[in-house]
Amino acid sequence: MKFSHEWIEKNPWLLIGLVVLVISVGGLVEIVPLFFQKSTTEPITGLKPYAPLSLVGRDIYIREGCYNCHSQMIRPFRAETERYGHYSVAGEFVYDRPFQWGSKRTGPDLARVGGRYSDEWHRIHLNNPRDMVPESNMPNYPWLATTKLIPEEVIPKMRALQRLSVPYSDEEIKQAPSALVDKTEQDALIAYLQGLGILIKARN
Repeated sequence: MKFSHEWIEKNPWLLIGLVVLVISVGGLVEIVPLFFQKSTTEPITGLKPYAPLSLVGRDIYIREGCYNCHSQMIRPFRAETERYGHYSVAGEFVYDRPFQWGSKRTGPDLARVGGRYSDEWHRIHLNNPRDMVPESNMPNYPWLATTKLIPEEVIPKMRALQRLSVPYSDEEIKQAPSALVDKTEQDALIAYLQGLGILIKARN
């Protein structure tokens, strides 16, 4: 039997098998070395796991689909760094499960939004974005200001992350609900946003 490119193309299952093999080997060659590269597996200096309020805010960010319109990854190009700030580095996202890099930018990238605006600015913006940015097409989120957090719900979130090697201590998890008492979903989301990208931004 003649073994040729034409023969492979005429045998669909063989072709599928070879394609899967090539993609698997290529993927392993690209991905496996990253697990041994310190810059991709170690947190940047000063990075700590999310505080309880920020952690809950991150879940609200995901629940409300904010990632559908906002990326959190500044690429190392002049056009991006001049607009948004220092490009994103892997060590910033070590404790993110899952990371929120994204690629869709209906709205601006939020990787360095922390500290750029006041808490009050964020409150007004979340209630009605057009009060702060007239041309915005972002929807209103008024219910966040009136929906109270349930403090005890943060414990299983932190326990799950602890099992994934995020360095929360048992004492931190035990004390976490006290940080959420009388807080709203809006408070939590703002706390999350105010922490984004501040470590690298502080160095520049």
